[in-house]
Amino acid sequence: MTSKGRVLVGISSWTEPTLVKEGNFYPKEAKSAEERLRFYASQFPSVEVDSTYYFPPSERNSVLWLERTPKDFTFNVKAYALLTHHPTRVDSLYKEVKESLPEELLAKRNVYVDKLPGELVDEVWKRFAEALMPLHSAGKLGAVLFQFPQWFVIGRKNKEYILSCKDRMSDYRIAVEFRHKTWMEPRNQDETLSFLEDHDLTYVCVDMPQGFDSSLPRVAAATSKALAMVMFHGRKSETWEEKTKTAAERFEYDYSKRELSGWAPKVRELSAQAKETHAIMNNCYRNYAVKNARQLASLIEE
Repeated sequence: MTSKGRVLVGISSWTEPTLVKEGNFYPKEAKSAEERLRFYASQFPSVEVDSTYYFPPSERNSVLWLERTPKDFTFNVKAYALLTHHPTRVDSLYKEVKESLPEELLAKRNVYVDKLPGELVDEVWKRFAEALMPLHSAGKLGAVLFQFPQWFVIGRKNKEYILSCKDRMSDYRIAVEFRHKTWMEPRNQDETLSFLEDHDLTYVCVDMPQGFDSSLPRVAAATSKALAMVMFHGRKSETWEEKTKTAAERFEYDYSKRELSGWAPKVRELSAQAKETHAIMNNCYRNYAVKNARQLASLIEE
């Protein structure tokens, strides 16, 4: 099958510490954040920003990112933890939001979106969306990636929440990644994919360890004609649901050529169904992600 849409292959964090220190990827002279991003963007056409999951971005970040990358470079931005029902550190909240918290929440280390006063949740959404506008206006924002937690299971309430995310981010394309098996169990798979397709939402296809409640099958599906997406998390089962000190320990997995070869025809098929397909390596440990991204890109071209 001939590829019709563009395929962009990249990694999920150009600043990951083991990549910077031990990856032999960046030239020695690339010592600053600016130099590293400029170099990264000379090697790959896209990247996922995952720092925005831990701390919401600012407009200034967006302006710097777009200034440091070529005209046709693409950023996918991970949604802030609060907006995807994850526990969110109080000290990561916008200063004005944090100062407006009720005392009982201010005393906590983490907060959840459903426990925050509605007007503060509205403010977080508004500021998160505004911060991404410079990237969007420059044509450099691919999608906002909503990765939901393991306890976000299939159901009407959670589908309604996904649609509310789309409404809140109405200027942008959003991609949805699930982390609970109920969404893609054989009995629910058609329902899930049809729901996303009906609302023109991108399903994030995943390659991840199998056999856990948080595991989803390696299904390639394009639910939006604009954008398809595949995320590679590695297949390191022993750390998948463990609390590790760093993300690198959890995702330390070097894909074999055979494993990547299995995905190449699937990615080509996705690109025949969507205008653009993004393949993102999240096995961020030393040079694993950049090496595998290069291998996958050349396998797709073959």
